[in-house]
Amino acid sequence: MELFDRSQLVMYSAYGLLGLSIFLLVQALLTEQESRNAQENLEDFRGRQASFPFVQILRPFYSQYIVPIVRGKPLWETRRKHWRRRLIAGGVKNEFTPDEFIAYKLIFIIFLPIFLGFMQTASMIDLPLPVILGSGVLGWFLPNLLLSSKITTRQKKILRAMPFIVDLLALSTEAGLDFVGAIGKVVEKARPSPLVEEFAQLLKEIKVGSSRQEALREMAVRISMTEINSFVAILISADQMGASIGKILKQQSEQIRTQRMLAAEKAGARAASSITLPIILFVIPAVFILIGAPFVLGVMYGK
Repeated sequence: MELFDRSQLVMYSAYGLLGLSIFLLVQALLTEQESRNAQENLEDFRGRQASFPFVQILRPFYSQYIVPIVRGKPLWETRRKHWRRRLIAGGVKNEFTPDEFIAYKLIFIIFLPIFLGFMQTASMIDLPLPVILGSGVLGWFLPNLLLSSKITTRQKKILRAMPFIVDLLALSTEAGLDFVGAIGKVVEKARPSPLVEEFAQLLKEIKVGSSRQEALREMAVRISMTEINSFVAILISADQMGASIGKILKQQSEQIRTQRMLAAEKAGARAASSITLPIILFVIPAVFILIGAPFVLGVMYGK
């Protein structure tokens, strides 16, 4: 009986050691694979350009430690879709994935209080401790503000390029090209701009099998502008009814120019009203001093 117990003990010990060996081997292989993947991701991140401040500096850190925590988690699923659209609208989809952008926001929650605490220690600022600690909330929203600025700048460039692009589309269709050919001519001949990039993407989607209507709707979603939404809706309606796209494009070009003229007039009116108060407070008193000072000094000193 004792011999049997000893043989069983030896057998179970052997099984235990074998299982432990397999576990350690698998763990080592997985660790090596994770390290290799992290290194590949890091090399990929280093090769990308960055238009946001501090991104290139912080990228090696958040790519290795923060992105793996965020990636694939159901908690962020709804936000991923939102940020994916925002990144596309801002023209930075090649710089960030949604997971990377969320990781960037999480980094700022920690980085901003540390930065303000360092400035406080160096006597460069004087803020209460609750304000410094609470600045992490601002750190979460700071990348949103930067991305919104990118989106606004890109939309302004698109709006500025629209009249010329629409005119070129109209000329191309009137010269006998179909809609896809006209878009290809725009991509080939037009000056580089965000709108030309969007038309290039539109052309790729049509070539891989999307219908013109689907590709146009996707472009409208990517750009997320009222003017583009209206332009796309008119083109889709004309395509469905079989109307002449060339005439529609000419009308759209004239309408866009009229809207830009009205917007410029409104901006000029706002500028005129905004400089009224500085003129009253600073310019007019200076003019009165310049004109009246010699007279006042002459009366005071009898000259």
